[in-house]
Amino acid sequence: MLLIQFLVVLAAIIIGARLGGIGLGVMGGVGLLILTFVFGLQPTTPPVDVMLMIAAVISAASCMQAAGGLEYMVKLAERILRKNPSRVTILSPIVTYLFTFVAGTGHIAYSVLPVIAEVARETRIRPERPLGIAVIASQQAITASPISAATVALLGLLSGAHFSLFDILKISVPATLAGVLVGAFCSLKVGKELMDDPEYQRRLKEGTVENTAVETTEIPCMWKARWSVALFLIATFLIVLFGSIESLRPTFLVNGESVRLGMPAIIEIVMLSVAALILLVTRIDGIQAAKGSIYSAGMQAVIAIFGIAWMGDTFINGNLAQLTGSIEHIVQEMPWLFGVALFVMSILLYSQAATVRAVMPLGLALGISPALLVALFPAVNGYFFIPNYPTVVAAINFDRTGTTRIGKYVLNHSFMMPGMVATIVSIVVGMLLIQVLL
Repeated sequence: MLLIQFLVVLAAIIIGARLGGIGLGVMGGVGLLILTFVFGLQPTTPPVDVMLMIAAVISAASCMQAAGGLEYMVKLAERILRKNPSRVTILSPIVTYLFTFVAGTGHIAYSVLPVIAEVARETRIRPERPLGIAVIASQQAITASPISAATVALLGLLSGAHFSLFDILKISVPATLAGVLVGAFCSLKVGKELMDDPEYQRRLKEGTVENTAVETTEIPCMWKARWSVALFLIATFLIVLFGSIESLRPTFLVNGESVRLGMPAIIEIVMLSVAALILLVTRIDGIQAAKGSIYSAGMQAVIAIFGIAWMGDTFINGNLAQLTGSIEHIVQEMPWLFGVALFVMSILLYSQAATVRAVMPLGLALGISPALLVALFPAVNGYFFIPNYPTVVAAINFDRTGTTRIGKYVLNHSFMMPGMVATIVSIVVGMLLIQVLL
């Protein structure tokens, strides 16, 4: 019976991932329907707090995008890269990492990737080198950003274990940064030099490599863009501050006991407030914010977590005794195996946040310590493994030299080496850090 239920869950995930968009979430609903009405499992409570936190963050990020904030950040990235073209392989992943860390979404990478490809080509550096690790860095930064959907989801799960946002960040930030930097240095010698690459030479002979410069989008109103970025950065700083120093949070008297305001409510209040401030200060139409790419992608993430996490929680809760009894001993002896499970599920789910909400509860049920779960957190970045994620496809298309590509055997693509190196190093560094810092 357990195996059949697991196959139902797996089928819902695979079909949902293929449908794309909100398909993952709604197929989670179908899986939940079968688990409830066919197998008689009692549905658990939907992950409401996680969805509301993500919705609040997406609202603020969407307002910043509507005000031109993201375009302004891209302009800054272009300036940095063009001033240091020979260091593009090292600087590119740092730029995409920092931008994703600040914005809480990897979608900002779309605007930076063509600049990276152009700077590399102009400097006669193989574009595959900076592009591959830049895409990976934008993914790794999701598991370090204090306002990303994945971090918010993990915080929601670990808050009951008295694990704060700062506890997560002081492990995930240095660990993922180390992974990205090692991946960048490993990328310095990937493939042949650009002028020796046969595909590039073929394109040069056929005249398919254009010499036109890539131009970033013009910002209609610079002061609005700057204000939106400044307000968003202040909100991010406040969330980290409240998450780091509990005494700053308001306390309330509930049934005679002093109760401190939780981080989910803090994130929701701060991000909704800054979204309103951006709209009021920059006089941007709220409807315009809802039409941006960040809002669309964010709402898809909310629906995905709604359906998949609810289905996953129901499956785990309904079969907890069997699941823990069969694999508890193995996982406790080799806890890194749970990291492999996270990695594999992230390949199927195409979402760090959905992977956290679907799989991390099982780790807690198996008795894995919250600190170790944080160290294994970067394992949810496995969706580069199959090269069909949007940022991966975008990087391939932006490289007009043809060096960034999917290999003959599909899995030997331009993102495999930097992705595996960054993920493994991040996990290893994280496991070392929890021994020292926690």
